[in-house]
Amino acid sequence: MITGMKQLSLFPEENIDPRSPMRINWNLWHGCTKASTGCLHCYMYRRDESVGRDPSIVQKTDVFDLPVRILRSGKYKGLYKIPYGSHIDTCFSSDFFHPDADEWRDEAWAMMKERNDCTFFMITKRPERIAAHLPSDWGTAWKHVSIAVTCENQAMADKRLPIYLSLPLSVHSVMVEPMLTAVDLRPYIDRYRYPDGRPVIRHVSVGGESGTDARVCDFKWVEDIHSQCITNGISFYYHQTGARLIKDGKLYIIPRRLQHPQAHKAGLDTDGRRAKAAT
Repeated sequence: MITGMKQLSLFPEENIDPRSPMRINWNLWHGCTKASTGCLHCYMYRRDESVGRDPSIVQKTDVFDLPVRILRSGKYKGLYKIPYGSHIDTCFSSDFFHPDADEWRDEAWAMMKERNDCTFFMITKRPERIAAHLPSDWGTAWKHVSIAVTCENQAMADKRLPIYLSLPLSVHSVMVEPMLTAVDLRPYIDRYRYPDGRPVIRHVSVGGESGTDARVCDFKWVEDIHSQCITNGISFYYHQTGARLIKDGKLYIIPRRLQHPQAHKAGLDTDGRRAKAAT
């Protein structure tokens, strides 16, 4: 009897799961400490403090083993609860490389290795801790795991990118969120390139800050970093406007429900191939 896809070791490429892949959140631990100015108005802090919870305490959650849970009954008994080929956004209510989670990380890596049929995506503000906390068999990279870095201003780009862009990762993605100043990525685009000339940075995502105390984002900053990406064949995603956006010299206060759609209406989202073709 099949009790889980892990047992298909003789035919690891076979997919016996008839269900469609899903996109899910896996917050295997919760809580964080603020690493830089981008954390000042952290959404997780706002949410936890509103219910009297201390957001600075890092704790393992009750969904810690979610990717490897097996269905015990029903039509798909014996298969993983998360379907084959799913995309798993990982540790979005903490930082996967937070030191307070060191004792759990090896087990987390083991689960991700077991579920190499899925893709895992995580974002960190602590790239200096990545190299020492990768699994021993990471090699040049696990292709199904993506680790992005956040650089909310030029100072953090200058601090984090030299470390991050030197790491053995399958894809290097830079999140300029919340965008608090103009950010010039060109020194890092030019300095860090593959032997074939492609920039190591493959994806850039930009977004303004949300919340009632949100700091201003200037649309000129967004346009400038978009231009940097277009010129160098880097995919670009304008994630959200933020609550306070300056455009053409005017300050706009944008409700939360409109921040994503207004950003997409700007028409700046571009994949790497189209970006290069446009130059």
